[in-house]
Formats: sequence, structure tokens, C-alpha cells
Amino acid sequence: MILSNLAAKSPAKPDVLVVAKLWPPLMEALQGAFTVHDRTHESDPAAFAAIAPRIRAMSGGGESKVPASLIAQLPALEVISVFGVGYDGYDVAAIRARGIPLTNTPDVLNDDVADMGISLMLMAARKLPQADRYVRDGKWPSGPFPLVRKVSGARLGIVGLGRIGLAIARRAEGFGMRIAYTTRTPRRDIAYPYFASPALLAAEVDFLMVITPGGAATRHLINAEVLAALGTKGYLINVARGSVVDQDALIHALQTGVIAGAGLDVYADEPNVPEALRALDNVALTPHAASATWQTRKAMADLAFGNLQAHFAGKPLLTPIA
Repeated sequence: MILSNLAAKSPAKPDVLVVAKLWPPLMEALQGAFTVHDRTHESDPAAFAAIAPRIRAMSGGGESKVPASLIAQLPALEVISVFGVGYDGYDVAAIRARGIPLTNTPDVLNDDVADMGISLMLMAARKLPQADRYVRDGKWPSGPFPLVRKVSGARLGIVGLGRIGLAIARRAEGFGMRIAYTTRTPRRDIAYPYFASPALLAAEVDFLMVITPGGAATRHLINAEVLAALGTKGYLINVARGSVVDQDALIHALQTGVIAGAGLDVYADEPNVPEALRALDNVALTPHAASATWQTRKAMADLAFGNLQAHFAGKPLLTPIA
């Protein structure tokens, strides 16, 4: 599907409320096909009150906050398109109560997120950011860089074994890693060892990779107990949501040696990362960039726009959330 081909103007141009700063090519496509109101509910409440009854669709990001109060102001809302996989900031109960279809962009970002998970594991264990600085700061002539932790052959525990979790596991197999996992219920189609809780899993692995959905059900799933179980030689890797990890407990664990290190792509209050976390030398940090490649953002945009295009053409949605 070619995004530029999808952006043909419709004679009736339905009104669409954009609730996030979207990737520019997606925004351009939306503006070509719809009458777009870019975060008007935040920038100009009076203007929003006037146009709210006309809003027929919503386009947002995976980190957008869409409470029931916003949904209630949109009596004509017919469809919501999420540019991302996660949708824990959307009040799904309120959306479903209105019978409004909700769509996201699954599968197309599996590879990138899995790649980032493996990359963060290598960055944290091999101290690659620190090694880079060691060379750039001219320290190498003074002596060799300190020894680091081997990854190949280590034990990897995956918290959440969905599509992305499986993609991470397949990559880890290439490193000869021994893989185990935890989910709410064991998967009958998977041969990896299963543990009934993150704490039980953490106690048996060297690296704990978090790739479970966000939301109230998983808030602080990774807490002080889990980190203590992971232990002084263990590493936490989070490519899920910042809410899944108790960030204060993690900072304390990193500061006091409860765990050896961490690799993080997500945080509790993005884009604000605590100075206490940024100051630590035993954590690798990236700016929620797991899916941030040109190829994947293009595929995500095609799906997000394609879902709106399909709805207003009276065709089946491409990726509805069940």
C-alpha cells in the first residue's frame, strides 16, 4: 500500500480530530483526504466546542491520552485510528460502550522493536555507550576498557510472549540463549519453559526482557520484588511501556547494586527522564525509538491512514482491535 496513493481527496472530506503530534507524512495524507483539526481540543477549547459535533474520526499515537470525557464530547465519532500498537491511554470501555471501532498498527513494527530489545541487551551488557565514550574521550591510550558481561549462551526471560516477544526469542536463539517466559497463562504452542510470575522468572535468568502491554493490569508489574529476584548479576531490558516498571524501584536497584544494569527505551513520564536515571553509568537509554525507522514508520502510516480510508469507503477495517 502506497501512502501517497491513499491520500486522494474525497468529495465530502470528513472532519478528523488529531490528538497527537503525528509523523509528518501521515499528517500530510490526512490533510489531503480529510478536514483535519490538529489537537484543537488542547489548543483552542472554544473552537473545539464549535467543531466537536462534526468530528467523525480520530487519529492519535500509541502514547495518546483519550479519556471518556473527550469521547463524550464527540457525538458523531465513528472510528479511531491509532498510529502505533499500544492503546492503553485510550478509554477502551468508553469507546466500546459507544460501539466505535478502534484500530492500531500491529505486526509491521515487530522486527524493529525486537531488534531494539536485542540491541539494548547488548548495549547494557557490553557497555557499548560507555565504550564509545571511552574511545571518543581519548582514554584508550591509558589502558584497556574494563571487561564486560557476555550475552551469547546466557539465560533470557521474556515477560510477555506475544508477536514481538516471539520475534525477540527467535533472535535470541541465534545467540544460543536459553529462553523462558511468563504470561498470564502458558502458551500451548510454545516449548520454552514457563514461569507463573515475573519474580519466579527473574530468579532463573540473566536478562529479563519486558514486552508486555501497558495499562492498569500491568502497572508496576516489574517491582522491587522482581528486581531483587533478578539479582546482582541480572539486567532488565524494557521495550514495553514505562508504566510496566516501577521506575523509582528500578533507580534504587541500579544505584545500590540490586541488579547489574538495565537497557530502557520507555519511561514513566516521557519525554521526561529523571536526572537520577540519566546520571547512572550502568543503564543504556534510548528515546522511545524502537519503531523509529523510515521503513516501519511508513508501514505504520499506511495502516493508520488505510484504516480511516477503509471506514469512509464502507470497506472492512484493515487492522481492527478485537
